[in-house]
Amino acid sequence: EACKKRAAELRDELLFMFPESTHLGDCPICMLPLPLDLKKSTTMACCSKLICYGCDYANEIREAEGKLQHKCAFCREPTPTKEEADKYQKKRIEANDPYAIYRKGAEQYKKGDYYGAFEYYTKAAELGDVEVHYRLAGMYEHGEGVEKDRGKVIHHMEEAAIGGHPNARYNLGCEEFYTGNTERAVKHWIISATQGDDDSINELMTVFREEDGMISKDDLAAALRAHQTAVDATKSPQREAANAKRALAPPTSTAPPPMATEMAPIIILIIEAAPIPETPLVLRMAVHLPDQLQRRRGVVQLHCRIKLTSCLRHESS
Repeated sequence: EACKKRAAELRDELLFMFPESTHLGDCPICMLPLPLDLKKSTTMACCSKLICYGCDYANEIREAEGKLQHKCAFCREPTPTKEEADKYQKKRIEANDPYAIYRKGAEQYKKGDYYGAFEYYTKAAELGDVEVHYRLAGMYEHGEGVEKDRGKVIHHMEEAAIGGHPNARYNLGCEEFYTGNTERAVKHWIISATQGDDDSINELMTVFREEDGMISKDDLAAALRAHQTAVDATKSPQREAANAKRALAPPTSTAPPPMATEMAPIIILIIEAAPIPETPLVLRMAVHLPDQLQRRRGVVQLHCRIKLTSCLRHESS
């Protein structure tokens, strides 16, 4: 019994340790933290590197000014054809590149091959990829390619949070809040807020207004400052210029942009009971209720996305 208690304490120490960075890390070219919004980064098909749009844009300008052939901003290889890209990916997978394995799993998931996706995700997780823990939590939550297992949902969500995944951390906070553990929820949200997560800051402000004593004014102010610092750290003139250019560019197709997160319609459920034992936590909510409706006593705001047959869930392209 004492050993179990100590093991739980050590797990908590690890779980609530502030990570050095988000799971995305830094852009390998400019070495600035990658933005949490994946629509502002892109994966290079030749070398499987995730780089920010700022560096990609700077490379485009350099090539245009020098009238050069378009090449990868990182490895300087020419843009591969589809066949060449598949060959590069296979080579990276054979070399046990966890990111390439994760991307292959995401491809299988989008095709509806959940069993294949689960195998790739599991291997990538064993090799240390953080994002796949978040994805595996979703698969265990919904029984996609594997039997539903609540314990493994929490395990993989915690592993993702420990690895610096703000979405996973945010969802763990929601899970703790809806089961009555507001103090632990606040701890989770403070950590993800310091990583630049907007929803976590909103939750902390709501707790400050509505839950007496659960977060102090000083702690909230510190979280707000840390959040702004994290957001500012992802900015640069190159990235601002790239974002401005892409915002002005007319859409060329109805397909989502490279690396964009494809989302199902978001449905907000309000039920007259709280807390509930089986609160879905895996997929975060991106739409907030008006303040007067948020988390009123006797009301539960479920954070979930409902998968419809006409669209994809949360997997990246």
